[in-house]
Amino acid sequence: MSATVWGGLLGGLAGLGLLLVVTRVAVLRRPQLAVRVLPYVRDVPMRDQGPGLRPVSSPTSAAAGIFGPVLRSAADLVERMLGGSTSVRRRLERAGLDRTVQEFRIEQVVWGLVGFAAAAAISLVRALGGVGGVGSAVVFCVLGLAFGVFARDNRLGTQVKNRERQVLTEFPTIAELLALSVAAGESPVSALDRVVRRSHGALSEDLSRVLARVRTGEPVGVAFESLARSTGLPIVARFATGITVAMERGTPLADVLHAQAADVREAGRRLLIETAARKEIAMMAPVVFFVLPVTILFALCVKPVHEVYA
Repeated sequence: MSATVWGGLLGGLAGLGLLLVVTRVAVLRRPQLAVRVLPYVRDVPMRDQGPGLRPVSSPTSAAAGIFGPVLRSAADLVERMLGGSTSVRRRLERAGLDRTVQEFRIEQVVWGLVGFAAAAAISLVRALGGVGGVGSAVVFCVLGLAFGVFARDNRLGTQVKNRERQVLTEFPTIAELLALSVAAGESPVSALDRVVRRSHGALSEDLSRVLARVRTGEPVGVAFESLARSTGLPIVARFATGITVAMERGTPLADVLHAQAADVREAGRRLLIETAARKEIAMMAPVVFFVLPVTILFALCVKPVHEVYA
């Protein structure tokens, strides 16, 4: 294809995109029914954060608002091809993301489209330079689409690991605070409420959900058992199970919490020692590959001092 044809295609695509943007802006500028009616209904509370007036929080939600049906259909196709909705739902919970499986699939579609667009741009530049053919460009674009889809899934795994690392860092402090509150005479629910109100972090969010379940009438043991089932960290599962057993059998809860905090700190020390052992081998690489060759080079190339003065 000639450069004129490519230019016409690019101009048509740019015009179509501009038309879509203008059309969507015109729709967004139109005042909604809730905006026109609610100011005149004085006896009804203003629902500024309702679904109709909620601001767009991310580019993905904006794209879903504009191209909603197409993205949902593509997300359903990705779900049928990849499957594993139960695993995705569990990883979303472990990552602390307030998203459904379909919203995550839509994000995967958006990432895939970004990869497809990048691959298409590279293929276009190569075609204008006379390198590559149509078949290789199509294969490259498909690979870019697949790379974007799987990159979002890999990003979710990274988010899960980062949050679990944060939970492990916070756990000894949270456990000690709970133990001090219980030892001071507070009930487990009151101690949990005090710690949740005075701390911020990933583990505090999990405990706040447990506290919300307790306040809605769910037994404390059942709420902590749900935390043990949903978490992916064995230490947090043992923490929840230990609290449940201590409350059922009358075991001193403060001693249990102190022991678990000590176990987590000891596990952190062992992990630090293992990491240091691995880094020790990695630190030898600059010495072996840079310092030692330079030293040998100086020893071979520089003449001895007694030969210089001889």
